[in-house]
Amino acid sequence: MNHNNKYDTNLHQRPANYEALTPISFLERSAAVYPDKVAVIHGDVEFTYRQFYQRTRQLASALNKAGIGIGDTVSIMAPNIPAMLEAHFGVPMAGATLNALNYRLDAASIRFILEHAETKVLISDREYSSTVADAIQGLDSPPIVIDIDDPQFVGGDLIGQVEYETFISTGDPNYHYGRPESEWDAISLCYTSGTTGNPKGVVSHHRGAYLNALGQLLVFGVDANSRYLWTLPMFHCNGWTFTWGITAAGGTHVCLRKIDPALVFKIIKGHKITHMCGAPIVLTMLIHAPDDAKLCFDQPVDVATGGAAPPSQVIQNMEDIGFRVTHLYGLTETYGPATVCAWQPHWETLDPDSRTRQMARQGVGYHTMEAVMVADSQNMKPVPSDGETLGEIMVRGNTVMKGYLKNPRASEEAFRGGWFHTGDLAVCHPDGYIEIKDRAKDIIISGGENISSLEIEETLYKHPEIMEAAVVAKNDEKWGETPCAFVTLKPGASDVSADDIIQWCRNNVARFKVPKLVVFGELPKTSTGKIQKFALRERANKL
Repeated sequence: MNHNNKYDTNLHQRPANYEALTPISFLERSAAVYPDKVAVIHGDVEFTYRQFYQRTRQLASALNKAGIGIGDTVSIMAPNIPAMLEAHFGVPMAGATLNALNYRLDAASIRFILEHAETKVLISDREYSSTVADAIQGLDSPPIVIDIDDPQFVGGDLIGQVEYETFISTGDPNYHYGRPESEWDAISLCYTSGTTGNPKGVVSHHRGAYLNALGQLLVFGVDANSRYLWTLPMFHCNGWTFTWGITAAGGTHVCLRKIDPALVFKIIKGHKITHMCGAPIVLTMLIHAPDDAKLCFDQPVDVATGGAAPPSQVIQNMEDIGFRVTHLYGLTETYGPATVCAWQPHWETLDPDSRTRQMARQGVGYHTMEAVMVADSQNMKPVPSDGETLGEIMVRGNTVMKGYLKNPRASEEAFRGGWFHTGDLAVCHPDGYIEIKDRAKDIIISGGENISSLEIEETLYKHPEIMEAAVVAKNDEKWGETPCAFVTLKPGASDVSADDIIQWCRNNVARFKVPKLVVFGELPKTSTGKIQKFALRERANKL
């Protein structure tokens, strides 16, 4: 039976009043609503929202004058400073795509990214001049280099054609920039860590950036009164889109070049910080800061953590020193966080250990993520919500990447079956909350049994003398693989032997899950605080 739908008229045509969704509009609004409010603080330097907006328009204008426009890539290598924030708006205002570089990469990796992204302009803080100079050597089409001469950093050469402040001074603070023709146009290009081969370029669009930034405000309780401390690298998934989100709320960005626990506590107290983000390693640094550095503060401070599963003991320790922790989960391909361990009121009645175990789960999908499921990787059928059956986390929606730049094969594999495959293995609990058990590549298979490295790590973190822990598979002739634990002891820890650690595990996990070997020392990490398990696996198999 046919039905005529009166609403079908011109369904495939854009309305006359169509405007593409873009984070650029967030700064436009905040500059109009809060023109004289402090938007950015960097040491003694402050910019109001009016000034912030003017500076980004100057940057866009100057880039256009330099011949930069639609389809071009502008890379930036800088810590959490105002220029990095300005690039998140000024570059897309110019019609170009922003590529925020991981400043801890070596010259060869930077060179690969610049060449693969076809970077036309590279904005670089002078702290990284040596690496950048090496990276651009040998490039067939080296980019225009613009130096950032941040007064908070002393040293480093100026290697570019022009200094940043001089460059943007050539631009028009009232520049009439264009909006993206389509909200699906690329806004940013972020490269994955590339632990196996060259990194992949994740292409993000304006629509996804817009929506995920708003999703951050909803799950993290950010508003115009919020004061956000930049303890999370802005280069990482565009600061989990908080570069755009805090601006949307009209909050205040407090910049921080480098993580120093004593300085973090000082800024929290002095600037009345309300929100901050970071990987579990950042939380661990604060927990184990010297006692005289741990200042008390009157306001509640909300901390979002992600990038790696936070042990429940870390959550508890953070609460003990005055922080409220929210666990987020996501990937570069999902604009950063895509799920949140949403708080449930009845958790208040649980004992601390049970409550923090609930809080350490990956949780439920963002308001802005259309669908999240744990399913069999091959047949795509959701696993039962029994908290036991293992499956792969898959997502779909508007806040998933466009694809990998110049890599259609990897893109097709990632979106197999119409869902983005995260590669993370998890269970779904009866309450609908998901909990990661491991990365697919990190599951330890010993004598035919699947062992979660995260479960053993959770046990190790509860040891009173352990500060950090990681468990990986070690090849074994008899069992195939056995768990190998790498641990870092707390400062001033008492004498603890490998046998002590092994006995601790025997008392707390099934015997077949107990590490056969314990290695003490510092753990290798990525620039975003993730422990590099691939490096530990290599070390374990050489022991």
